[in-house]
Order: sequence, then structure tokens, then C-alpha cells
Amino acid sequence: MKYVFCLTGLLSLLALSLFSFKKETAVRPNILFILADDWSYPYASIYGDKTIKTPNLDKLAQHGTVFTNAYCASPSCTPSRAAMLTGRYPHNLGEGVNLCGRLDYSIPTYVQLLEKEGYSVAFDRKGWAPGDYMKMGYTQNPAGDSAKLGFGPFLDKLPKGKPFFFWFGTNDPHRPFDLGNGKKAGIDPSKIHLPKFLPDVPEVRGDVADYLSEVERLDREIGDLLKKLETSGQLENTIIVVASDNGMPFPHAKANLYDYGTRVPLLISRFSKPLNQPKRNDSFVNLIDLMPTFLDWGGIKQRPVVDGISLLPVLNGQKTVHRSEVFLERERHCLCRAELDSGAGYPMRAIRTKEYLYIRNFRPNRMPAGDETIPNTPSIFGDVDGGPTKIYMMDHRNDPAIKPLFVMGFEKRPAEELYVLKDDPYNLHNKVKDAALAQTKNALRKRLDKWMQDENDPRQKGGGDQIDKYESTTHAWITRDGIIFWDK
Repeated sequence: MKYVFCLTGLLSLLALSLFSFKKETAVRPNILFILADDWSYPYASIYGDKTIKTPNLDKLAQHGTVFTNAYCASPSCTPSRAAMLTGRYPHNLGEGVNLCGRLDYSIPTYVQLLEKEGYSVAFDRKGWAPGDYMKMGYTQNPAGDSAKLGFGPFLDKLPKGKPFFFWFGTNDPHRPFDLGNGKKAGIDPSKIHLPKFLPDVPEVRGDVADYLSEVERLDREIGDLLKKLETSGQLENTIIVVASDNGMPFPHAKANLYDYGTRVPLLISRFSKPLNQPKRNDSFVNLIDLMPTFLDWGGIKQRPVVDGISLLPVLNGQKTVHRSEVFLERERHCLCRAELDSGAGYPMRAIRTKEYLYIRNFRPNRMPAGDETIPNTPSIFGDVDGGPTKIYMMDHRNDPAIKPLFVMGFEKRPAEELYVLKDDPYNLHNKVKDAALAQTKNALRKRLDKWMQDENDPRQKGGGDQIDKYESTTHAWITRDGIIFWDK
């Protein structure tokens, strides 16, 4: 027995020493995070869309995992990006919950933690934005040091053996679009699978074609980034993550908790060692889950409290299901309501399951798309991005075929909404008053209430008025055809 014990102990020590050696000598992976701007699921060939060509995304998918149920925490640029950076739900970020809000420097981000542990961290183009980070304690963008010369020069200057995290924040496919660029790019507007919340007219089809041409441009830029990685010899040890901050800039989409506002593409790829997971995963992901995943890849031991859950067990094949549901939220997007000196937002919370989408509108007396006009400002329905589709719907709002779509996209909503997704993928038919679904509605309401209570959400029990009083670091006014930023 003594001999067996000694042998067992020796083997244990040997295994421990081998594990320690492996851990000490392991090369930490680089991480390239490609974040699109206003890109909705399912607009890519990896999701079955045959209208556009995205060959570089197809290439990445061959070496990784495509997630089909990924959601942003908030369908608005600044809070969505802040939530990704911190791994926290937006309502846990104080003033960071609003567009152009303030992200408190004391809240840890993965950028800070990775840089502290030896990563070279930088970003190009759009990082944490829009907003003025200089007004909140940051000396550089929360996404990292600006790589003013781009990704290639960043790689050229990288010290040998030093791991990097690089945030490539493209502005595509954010408005404004180049009018007619979709047709020029070879996209046939007549073949587009148009979402049913948009009018099926040439003006709108052309607008969506222009949007899709920017998705194709995003794909080409992904190809350029891959070439730079390959040329530098860094491709084999780089994990590539592709996602979007929120959904498409159209009515009933961006700045809403409907699927086309919150459901986004997510692809995670690695060329040297394909992740041990089927190439598609249908379980739910909230993009706040990226933060703890990045920390796992970086080997960060000291962790802050986060709401996100690491994707590593799913990517490594230890689990097949990540989340069974997601919770979504929205506060103030643009300054577009006259109340509270234009500070009034449109607070919402939602639970999205495989079968249902349940939404709570906490201030249904307000206009979800913003007031049509606000005196002494250029705002016009300021929570709907300006462009041809918005103009068409405003100008034809009284046409019998357009009026129901205009009402859904621009006018007031009830306090609760319930959508049955198998019958209604575009979230058009609110079933909240359907007696046959009363039990389902009550169960979803309780789950959402419990989540808000567990999360200490300021909006629970009708509260949260302080959120509307938070000042913006800059002013964003959306017009019929564009956006105007103004700093006091």
C-alpha cells in the first residue's frame, strides 16, 4: 500500500509539473475583434442570404463557430459597446446606459485588464462611440490606443513575441449610404428578401441594396485584415471574432428590442486550431459574454464582477448550450423628445426565448421613435436613422398600404408586447391580449421581473427616472436624411 501511495503521489507530481510547464510555455493567442456598425442578422452568406457575397466570412466560418442567436445587450451604439467592453448589462453602467453617455473609468474593461497583463492593445476607426471619452477620466478611447496608421503598421511595430488585442471598428454598414451603390455593386434590389416591416417599394428596396453593399465592403475589409495577418506571420496564432454592435438602421430595427434591432451576427474563428465545436451553434449569446471570453483567452486570473458568461466551454466542445434565453434593454438613444429638456428616453426591457419575445415599455406615453419635431432643434423622429426609407414612410404615412407599417415603426406602443416567433419572425403581431397566451405572458413577465430584481435594475417597480437626467457628452440629432452631432 505504501508503494502504491508513493507511486501515485509521484505520478501526481509529474502530472502537475507537466501541466505547469505547459501553462508557463503556452503562447497566449492574439485576438482580432472586428466590430461592424448596425449590421443585422441574417445579412451574410454564412446565414443563408443569397443576395450578397461575403466570401471572407465564409472562409472564417470554415475554421470556427457561427452563432445564430447572438444579441447585443442594447440596440444603440454607445451602451452596446460599453457593455461589450465591461461584460456588464448597460443598466449596471450608470451614465453609460445611454447613447453618448459616460463610461465610468473605475469600471474595469477587458482592454485595461489585457493591457495590464502584457497585451498590446489598440483600435482603428470606431471604438467606444459616439461620445466624448475625455469628459469621463479616459485619456484614450476605452477601446485602446488609436492605431492611426491602421492594422498593418500596428503589426509591423509589434514587439516579437508580444500578444495583441486589436479592435477593428468599421463604420459599415452604418448610414449614410452612397445612393445607388447597391446596384453598382451588382445587388439586384428585386431579389432582396425584404423584411415585412418595411414598405415593398423601389425606394426602400434600393435603400436596402445600398445597405447590403456596405456589408459586402465589410467583407472585403475582413479579407484585407486576413492578408495582413498572414503576411506578418500572425494568422496561425490569432483568434478572430466578428460581430456587430446592433441591428440595421431602419424603422422597427435599430434602437428597438425587436429582432432586427438586437439580433446580430457572431463568428469566432482560429486557423491554426479549429475550435472543437460544430460550425453552427443555435444557443443564445449576449455580446456581454465576449468580455469574459477574451479574459479566458488572455489567461487573466484576477477578474472583476461581470454579468457575461464565457463562451469557452461551448467553443471547446465541453458544452453545447450556452444560454437558453437573453435579456435585452434600451434607455435613451438620441435626444429626441421634448420632455426633460430633450433628455427623456424610451426605457424598455425584454426577454427573448426560442419561442417568444416579450417586451416591457415603461413609459408608453412617450413616442418610441421620438417626437416628430422638437422646437429649436433639427430632430425629426430622432430615434429612426435618416435616409430614403424614413423619408418615404413619413411622406406616405397616410397611404393605406404604408400606414400600418408607419404606426409600428413610429407611433406609440402599449406597455407590453408579446410575439410568437415561429409565426411572426418580424415581430409584427402583438399577441399580448390573446387569451390563449395569458399563461405564457404571465410566465415571461415573472421571469423578466425576477431578472430585473436580481440585477437590481433601476427600472424595477417603475423607477429609474434618474436615467433620463443623465447629460450627454455630445448631442446627437437625427433628421429626415442624416445625423448632426453638436458639442456644447
